[in-house]
Amino acid sequence: MHLTQSLHRNVQQQPDAPATVFGDRVRTFTESADRVARLGGALRALGAKAGDRVGMLAANSDRYHEYFYAVPWIGAAVTPVNIRWSPKEIVYSLDESDTQILFVDDMFAPMIPAIRDGFPGIREIIFCGDGELPDGCLDYEKLVADADPVPDTETGDDALAGVFYTGGTTGFPKGVMLSHRNLLTSALGSSATGHFLTPGGRLLHAAPMFHLADMASWVGGNLMGTTHVIIPFFTPEGVAQAIALHQTTDALLVPTMIQMLVDDPATANYDLSCQQHITYGASPISSAVLDRAQRTFPNASFIQAYGMTEVAPVATLLLPDDHKDPVLRTSAGRAAPHSEVKIVGPDDAELPRGEVGEVVVRGDHVMLGYWNQPEATAEAVRDGWMHTGDGGRMDEHGYVFIVDRIKDMIVTGGENVYSVEVENALASHPAVAAVAVIGVPDDRWGERVHAVIVLMPNATVTDEDLHDHAKELIANYKVPRSYSYTDELPKSGAGKVLKRELRKQFWDGERQVH
Repeated sequence: MHLTQSLHRNVQQQPDAPATVFGDRVRTFTESADRVARLGGALRALGAKAGDRVGMLAANSDRYHEYFYAVPWIGAAVTPVNIRWSPKEIVYSLDESDTQILFVDDMFAPMIPAIRDGFPGIREIIFCGDGELPDGCLDYEKLVADADPVPDTETGDDALAGVFYTGGTTGFPKGVMLSHRNLLTSALGSSATGHFLTPGGRLLHAAPMFHLADMASWVGGNLMGTTHVIIPFFTPEGVAQAIALHQTTDALLVPTMIQMLVDDPATANYDLSCQQHITYGASPISSAVLDRAQRTFPNASFIQAYGMTEVAPVATLLLPDDHKDPVLRTSAGRAAPHSEVKIVGPDDAELPRGEVGEVVVRGDHVMLGYWNQPEATAEAVRDGWMHTGDGGRMDEHGYVFIVDRIKDMIVTGGENVYSVEVENALASHPAVAAVAVIGVPDDRWGERVHAVIVLMPNATVTDEDLHDHAKELIANYKVPRSYSYTDELPKSGAGKVLKRELRKQFWDGERQVH
């Protein structure tokens, strides 16, 4: 069971079919395989060996596709970098994972000096853009052209395939270690529903390819003989144009993207009837947005995937027919074919149907563990069950309804934000005496990050001051979009901040998560 197996099969069965489409650049499976073998050879010549981590800091492109194949081709592991992170967060992940070779494109080339300064251990930076070669970098296309192709090591099964960073409850991102088996199990199980992807279809990559959700669709697409249609990043009209121009059949989008797409007047200028499947995740979709989306995509079925990076990433699926039921539409669906799911109490004993507890997941898709964090791994995975930190209940038919978050986490626009990361950033401002960060409902983002601030005596500060300060330390999507000020934070007898009390004024009459 290895990730590169699908490339060999697609070359054998459809050698001249397009593997990737990126702008005017179209490459067949044969061409793609040759370039992957050569890129693997180039990495090997640069000293990369089995088990090494190789990073990518770039917008979506066909070169991202080649990177995803070439790194496991030589037995190494990918470390895709979150393009929304601040330089400080990027350097932390590269340093912590000891990523020694990094691909960088035009968009992020200005960050190269800061990366080199912050992490001197970086050995080589490969420029994978189309512009002028930055100083001190290697040229991607020259490396591919000059390298001798190397044979596939066929590394797989429980070998490390990648380290994928997610928000950290301690204020630092955690590297989730996923194996080939983890990723392929999730993709195979999702595909087994018959609703995930179209065999021999055209899969649109508009969600960021560094994100495991999009990589999971990439893995599934490879299994189905998909042509990958790739655009650099999401814009509503860019997606509509790509769908119509390339006649895509499948797409992965988060609910925020779907809402922006269906509400953009330009979308009406394009024929989107070719689309057959739309997978969405990170949060349930509102009935109003789903109704508009179904009118915008008249021939598409919708499937919701619930999970997390730690389960590679799919735990449950809400299938197209489930979307027709107004109650089930608010659920996260049922355990996917590859997954076991149950609801447990504090003692990890399964609760009766209908009772609220923690959602836990078991299967061959559960992570190997957190990079260099054995204690966090032991806390998260107990007796083989991944503890998600989400509070939920299960009905008599196995449908899971997420009702709260046990972990102090916010989901905004499909991205996970751990409150402590934001609180640490804001607390370092000299005017801030205390801070609590919560998620509050937002029509566009599902939830937005909101900070409740206690100021130092006689201090004054503006929302803009706090925003600018936080943006220097954390990714923009983690920075609060709104602020409120108070003389004192509500606390329990043990001195713990009672965030549920802070949330009440915002969530009155609503369940505690979107």
